[in-house]
Amino acid sequence: MKEMMTAIGLMSGTSMDGIDVALVTTDGENAVSCGPSLMVAYEPAFRRRLEAALEEAKVLEAREGRPGILFDVERELTDRHAGAVQRLLFENGLLPGDIDVIGFHGQTVLHRPTRRLTVQLGDGQRLADLTGVAVVYDMRANDMIHGGQGAPLVPAYHRALAASLGQDMRAAGPVAFVNVGGISNATFIDGDAEPVAFDCGPGNALIDQWVQQAAGIPYDDAGAIASEGKVDEAVVSSYLAHPFFAIGGPKSLDRNDFTLDSARGLELADGAATLARVTARAILVSAAALPKPPATVIVCGGGRRNAAIMRELSSDLHRTGQDEHPGMAQDRMTGRNRKHGPAAGERPPSVIAAEQAGFDGDAMEAQAWAYLAVRSLKGLALTWPSTTGCDAPATGGVLVRPVSR
Repeated sequence: MKEMMTAIGLMSGTSMDGIDVALVTTDGENAVSCGPSLMVAYEPAFRRRLEAALEEAKVLEAREGRPGILFDVERELTDRHAGAVQRLLFENGLLPGDIDVIGFHGQTVLHRPTRRLTVQLGDGQRLADLTGVAVVYDMRANDMIHGGQGAPLVPAYHRALAASLGQDMRAAGPVAFVNVGGISNATFIDGDAEPVAFDCGPGNALIDQWVQQAAGIPYDDAGAIASEGKVDEAVVSSYLAHPFFAIGGPKSLDRNDFTLDSARGLELADGAATLARVTARAILVSAAALPKPPATVIVCGGGRRNAAIMRELSSDLHRTGQDEHPGMAQDRMTGRNRKHGPAAGERPPSVIAAEQAGFDGDAMEAQAWAYLAVRSLKGLALTWPSTTGCDAPATGGVLVRPVSR
């Protein structure tokens, strides 16, 4: 039997709403047992500092640079992550010695794959010292050294989750995991083949920014604002004309690659509704690169709670399964021809939230970082040419241990 390890994963995503913490016991391959999880929200003042850090980071030319406020923000961020680990341990009667490793994502403040540059704030050694647990961090850089985009990394975990699905769902055909976080990404799993993955486009980030600027609230809770609005199709088309959608996969995005400029002038609810459709259509457009249509689409991340996004995504998939093959409507907008798609009248994919598949959609990315840390310790691949465009399957991550005091 392969060695099982207990790991804690930490994720602070592009939505910058807080820290997701999750405990996983795994062999780093298909054996995964998920334990407790929690979320520690960032207070508004610290979230504003993270937003300021994004601006500071735009001038970075190297991963190690920490000009302006970046040094202090990194320290504050690391301390908050240490506190989140300590809270998980305390609430579940665990000690640092019960944990083999922490997988530490940090906070991405710059992602420029064409320059082979990705920057995640987070001091791995400080986290190890504060928690008393070994830490694996900086998991994206080695992929870039080997020609990859450095993202997405979660597909390795998605593949393990797909192996745990019920027989009926696995027998139905390929599965796609669609993570709608600040940025959306998709993973295609077809049996034992290497996963196929790519970033799809803006996820919650634009909608969050829109309601923050227009109404002073952090996000559109359950898509309630978007549900009251009217979609502006001209604005949707403008977003889908972005050069990103003409690039073949694998591909990845920085949070700042899409802005609110095209939506300026819309009323609050109309803007939220329009951006929800942009999110869904971006996923559909990007799905044109999949090897074949998935039978099941499992939606995870915060976007699965936005009823407008889920409604748009499900509606588009079902409409294209009845009248035209997936992507045809989007191809008319982008002027591109879809390579793959079912024949007209074929059964459309089933679109379900993560919980309907037996998964925790809130904890999934943190669980992934725990899982990836174990794979890193064992020298297993975190990425493949089909997920990031790296030259060959690549492991990654930097291991640090607590310094004795």
